Amino acid sequence: MRTFKLEQSIKEIDMQTLKIEKSDKMITSHAGLALVGRAIHGYTSLTKGVDALFKQKSGTPMSDVIKSYIGILAQGKHSYVTVENVSGDRFFKEAMGLKKGTPSEVTLRTRLKKEAATLIPVIDQSNVDFLVNRKVPLTPLWTGHIALDIDVTPHDNSKTQKEHVSRTYKGMDGYAPIASYIGQEGWAIGYELRAGSQHSQSEFIYTLERNFDAIHRIMKERLIHEQALLVRLDSGHDAAETRAWLYELDSPLLIDLILKWNPRKEASAENKQKWYEYAQSLGHHVQWSAPRKGKQVATFSIYVDEKYNGKTYTNRRVMQITKRSIDKEGQQLLLPKLEIEGWWTTLDYSDQEILALYRDHATSEQFHSEFKTDLDLERLPSQSFDGNDLVLSMGVMVYNILRWIGLAGLMEEDSPVRHTAKRRRIRTVLQEMIYVGAQLYEKNRFLILRFGKSTPAFSPFQRVYQQLAYG
Repeated sequence: MRTFKLEQSIKEIDMQTLKIEKSDKMITSHAGLALVGRAIHGYTSLTKGVDALFKQKSGTPMSDVIKSYIGILAQGKHSYVTVENVSGDRFFKEAMGLKKGTPSEVTLRTRLKKEAATLIPVIDQSNVDFLVNRKVPLTPLWTGHIALDIDVTPHDNSKTQKEHVSRTYKGMDGYAPIASYIGQEGWAIGYELRAGSQHSQSEFIYTLERNFDAIHRIMKERLIHEQALLVRLDSGHDAAETRAWLYELDSPLLIDLILKWNPRKEASAENKQKWYEYAQSLGHHVQWSAPRKGKQVATFSIYVDEKYNGKTYTNRRVMQITKRSIDKEGQQLLLPKLEIEGWWTTLDYSDQEILALYRDHATSEQFHSEFKTDLDLERLPSQSFDGNDLVLSMGVMVYNILRWIGLAGLMEEDSPVRHTAKRRRIRTVLQEMIYVGAQLYEKNRFLILRFGKSTPAFSPFQRVYQQLAYG
């Protein structure tokens, strides 16, 4: 057998230097704003509502100011100065339906701050308009309930002098907005700005009132006979007034509740031991499990009478007592460690089913992440509390529009390749449907968006636009 001589052939490839030119054609990198603008104009009362409040004879109309900033938010940006980047951009003007054009950064900042309190109700109304008029899907849980998940989610705004920034329960300086989502899709019906130090339960009933005003409108035309709503809350809302308010709510909806129990004084070592001994005394009424060596879990239900405003309410509470004698690393503990948890509920399902339904509440953490990270709304742009509250209100509407675009455009076989999912993250919608390059030109008085031959999102983009334009 011959021995081969091995050589490595190295050829230097002379890379051509790219020639960089500026086209005289009108090209946009964010064609997806055409979808956002169409959604606003076709399915909300935003322009009409704002113009009715601000009757201007000169200058940039307030509706142009609002829609300009919405167009910025819909690109995953929040800084006021970004508006300068779209100054004179014809596509941006046409896509967002601006009458005169974009305002300057100073005008945008000043007018949003000054008129925030007046504008927030209009924005909130427009958000509900979109959810109602677009008849967004509301996927129920396996129980048949539509989920309503409400949760406080701190926003880090440390090292700033913004109004009402203060220490949050996460140990950083910022705000503590309270967010509300409905359905497994995670439609946002509220994202109320609150001071960082404000307790979750403070003014919570007002939040519930606002939520249910929106929910009743959203679900009004969906009611076939009876529709059930499952309200899921964490322990920050463990208060008699919360339970009583939901029990007494005059609503066509059937309202059920799962609320994490706050043990408060029950969390002492002495009381934990009493709970463990009580579980041992229940016999077949308690379910014991051993997830691993050295870990023992008891699950059972108790019924508690609670008085509030002269009325007595009987509440079920699912209890879970956990005893650890060995830690998760396999280390033997000198003394066993006891933990107690509980969940108030109006449901009749088994203890384990109640726990599973509450664990699903954690899905709202993903929605928080999309809002804060994907839309870049963690650190808010205004020094004014009301100004930042307005930004969040506009953010809610943008979030819902992008959520719908993702469901309508990125779940079919013709969408850009993605893994199977129930919904698409806002970041994915921005990447695939908003930041799409296209040429804008006019022909026979029609504005035309021309996409590249290899644009992966063309088919879903066309489908979504047609749905928005023609229903």
